[in-house]
Amino acid sequence: MSLTVTLPDGNTLELPDRATGADAAAAIGPGLARAALAVELTGSDYGDGTAVRDLSRPLPDGAHLAILTKNDGPKALELIRHDAAHVLAAAVMELYDGVKISIGPPIENGFYYDFEFPDGVSLSEADFPKIEERMRSHIKAAESFERVEVPVAQARERFLAERQDYKVELIDDLVLAARESLHREPLETVSLYTNGPFTDLCRGPHAPSTKTIGAVRLTSLAGAYWRGDSTRTMLTRIYGTAFFSKGELEEHLERIEQARARDHRKLGRELGLFTFSELSPGAAFWLPAGTTVWNELVAVSRQMGRERGYSEVKTPQIFDSELWKTSGHWDKFREHMFTLEVEGREMGLKPMNCPGHLHLFGTQRHSYRDLPVRYSEPGLLHRNESSGVLHGLLRVRHFAQDDAHIFCTEEQVQDELKGCLEMLFDTYAKFDFEVRLELSTRPELRSGSEEMWDHAEDQLARALDAKGLEYQINPGDGAFYGPKVDIHITDSLGRSWQLGTVQIDYSMPERFGVTYTGADNAEHTPVMIHRALFGSYERFIGIMIEHYAGELPLWLAPVQAIVLPVSDRFNDYGASVRDSLRGEELRVELDARSESIGRKIREAELRKIPYMLVVGEREQGEGAVAVREHRAGDLGSMSGADFAQLARGRL
Repeated sequence: MSLTVTLPDGNTLELPDRATGADAAAAIGPGLARAALAVELTGSDYGDGTAVRDLSRPLPDGAHLAILTKNDGPKALELIRHDAAHVLAAAVMELYDGVKISIGPPIENGFYYDFEFPDGVSLSEADFPKIEERMRSHIKAAESFERVEVPVAQARERFLAERQDYKVELIDDLVLAARESLHREPLETVSLYTNGPFTDLCRGPHAPSTKTIGAVRLTSLAGAYWRGDSTRTMLTRIYGTAFFSKGELEEHLERIEQARARDHRKLGRELGLFTFSELSPGAAFWLPAGTTVWNELVAVSRQMGRERGYSEVKTPQIFDSELWKTSGHWDKFREHMFTLEVEGREMGLKPMNCPGHLHLFGTQRHSYRDLPVRYSEPGLLHRNESSGVLHGLLRVRHFAQDDAHIFCTEEQVQDELKGCLEMLFDTYAKFDFEVRLELSTRPELRSGSEEMWDHAEDQLARALDAKGLEYQINPGDGAFYGPKVDIHITDSLGRSWQLGTVQIDYSMPERFGVTYTGADNAEHTPVMIHRALFGSYERFIGIMIEHYAGELPLWLAPVQAIVLPVSDRFNDYGASVRDSLRGEELRVELDARSESIGRKIREAELRKIPYMLVVGEREQGEGAVAVREHRAGDLGSMSGADFAQLARGRL
């Protein structure tokens, strides 16, 4: 007997019955057999369409198969970071008698494992070198990861005897989940993985052995409630990361240090952009300099919208719950809304603008001749995020979006979608972000028929294809009312961020009963397109500060130039230079303090002001300024008018 698998290039490979992933790699070539870490199977039998499995497991007949090596980037790193979590648990159990282990998954950029240490043991980061040394001994030993399937009762009895209470609870939960699942099939076995002296309850996958972990580093400690439940035991979470080489680890640690130096919360405070207060958690207090940045971004949105036929509107902050029930948000989003009661009526602060725009559209009569109607609103929004996830400007409770909604006919959909995509790239051209697009398709919980979703997804794909844009499919991540194009950028540290979105919506206009009068004099339901390119201004500014390390482009800099008199007797001339440049619509300050010119320059550099205009006796006599550019240094002497021309040319 034999089995057949299909390789990524479309060729098939015939193997003996019960052949493993390792057998497949060896059949392809000895080099691949040495480099292989795991296999990836593709097909409808695997939940989201793919499954990564150990090389030692038998292959199913007819599978589409790819052999994973360290060249497979994030997938390979996730594999060895899962390995490293097990190695961490093995090391901790050897070093600390009586420790109880819970879970240890790979996560973005690393891994963690949660432990309950016995009374009297208090772990700190000072203990990391000792733990890392023990981990490296397991890695050097090249311990193989061996998987066995054992009866549930046997596994439960084993962990009960070892007093590993969390593992017993996990097994009980797996049994209960199987009993309550759609198929209601009893769970008969669970998988255990062993490396060296350590055995863990785990579904895998793992690399063949610990030796594939080239470099490991423990990074931080945190407390974590078991199962995220504040009524349960507080565990100690140890975070770490792993790479295939020491060089990759060092590069990663350097990026972390850069990220700390660029932290927008730190820079926002140092540059006087914004602050936060416990009197309003999750809401930024914008100082004058930060408000300038915020207003400049809003001005860009408004100008680009005006050029493309958008009309700005304003809608209320508080709506009756009936609006949110009609939109579906009351059922699907209520836990993230701030609600209140007003004269016996349930009300909600708006977490998004679209229902309000639908209601506004429905208060007017519209003909097909009026369409498309393009509403825009930098509307203030509130979302009830838990305090544990709040993070500077990146995760807030109070924010504003460059939000817009287009109401159009079916015949206008393609032109409007293309217009949104064109505006997207025109907007991001003002920054040096690398843009990547994803088409996010129907989620499991959704409104509307399958036919509607087929059509909506096809509309977005057609628009993307017509513009010749590359994109990836992100299955199951669409909004509950429609699919969307998500905008991802990569910053200067190589981090990926999801920002704006373009969405098509056939569902909500129908739910709200909004219509327009067609050429046939009958009532028709418009198509709705949701468009937010920056996403939230707050989050975009936070990402932008870190991307530029606080050195914002000239057009966004709160202070574009500062005049620095070399002594007090040149303050009047400095003030005249400032006023003249302000007349050229540049944002200019004067530093008239009785400080040395060296100190003034150093402080202007720390404030990351793009230009410093030094004025003294010679400059006053010549009606000039000595120009210094931030970081670049001396640009020479020039007239105020020439500097204004230079600055305007760089805006």
